Amino acid sequence: MSATAIQSATATPAHQIAAIAITHHRLPLEPPFNASWDTKARTHFDATVVRVTTDSGITGAGSGDLMLGFAGHENLFVGQDPLALERHYRVLSNIDFHYGRCWPLDLALWDLAGKILATPCWKLLGGLASGVRAYASSGTLREPAAQADAAERYLALGFPALKLRFHRGDWREDVKALEAVRARVGTKLELLVDCNQGWRLPWDTESAWTFKDALAVARELERLGVYWMEEPLHRADRAGMRALRAATDVRIAGGEMTRQLHELRDLITEGCVDVLQPDAALVGGITGLRRIATLAQEHHVTFTPHTWTNGMGVTANAHLVAGLADTPFMEFPFDPPEWNLERRDFLMTEPLRVDARGWISLGDAPGMGYALDEARLRATRLA
Repeated sequence: MSATAIQSATATPAHQIAAIAITHHRLPLEPPFNASWDTKARTHFDATVVRVTTDSGITGAGSGDLMLGFAGHENLFVGQDPLALERHYRVLSNIDFHYGRCWPLDLALWDLAGKILATPCWKLLGGLASGVRAYASSGTLREPAAQADAAERYLALGFPALKLRFHRGDWREDVKALEAVRARVGTKLELLVDCNQGWRLPWDTESAWTFKDALAVARELERLGVYWMEEPLHRADRAGMRALRAATDVRIAGGEMTRQLHELRDLITEGCVDVLQPDAALVGGITGLRRIATLAQEHHVTFTPHTWTNGMGVTANAHLVAGLADTPFMEFPFDPPEWNLERRDFLMTEPLRVDARGWISLGDAPGMGYALDEARLRATRLA
């Protein structure tokens, strides 16, 4: 169902946005989580929850970025029709330009729209499918034998694909871990590689790979039958991505931290990537990214969101993909014991899971279908 159809649903009683509440939460991590893309061990996991409540008491919730810059703009939404999704998207785009990324509000508005209309978001977005197949996205760097052991566990859980991280300091050491996995599981798992060269955390001053660095790695990934090579170059090196895409059979993936929709458009139309990975919690929300998903498909580019946030963010991206995109599989952050479902989804009464075939099934619950763990939220709330 289009935004126009949602907004013209005359059978639905009129609603108005009555309040927007934003809370921040922190889960201590003991032992710490050593993410491959972070030079610092993570001793806590932070999450932001946005709730939008109507005058009739219906509440939608979303999670993602910190909502920096939103304070003082509540009046642009309070009193408005919650189903005016396109109108709200335009306001959020303006806030994004002047202040910060406040796209979790868009996710909360979609959850709210689904609850008002008693329809799951994937149906509102087009109803293509009620679920999406997931790939297991690891987050740690293991020794080759341990990495192969983990791959066997993912295979036993039904995942069709596994993403491995490169960031050991020398890509040749990364290739050794990849070789061990391929030797152990053969072709039973599609293997994806995240090179983590597209961006850095504030305290990480390491330079990104050059084109020739990336090409040397790509040739090794070709040899090992890797499905895609993610973020092999700095996010702004579009010429390098085009050249690398032309020089290798490995699919080039990127766009996970891109800030603006026009930048995603350029990655598509300039032929920079085979796989586009924006996250609805970080750029454009669902309302913006459904445009990008359609554009990508018209250019034969795979649209499959980056989703390394929490279970609420993964769920929102899964609704987007299931509703309108032909996607082979979508990211499912999961690397136990260091990154398990209890840590990732501490905000929710039940963690988001995959079934025995590796599918995220979204069902027919209205909106996003998740429920917040209010007791846990109270216990983890930051002042």
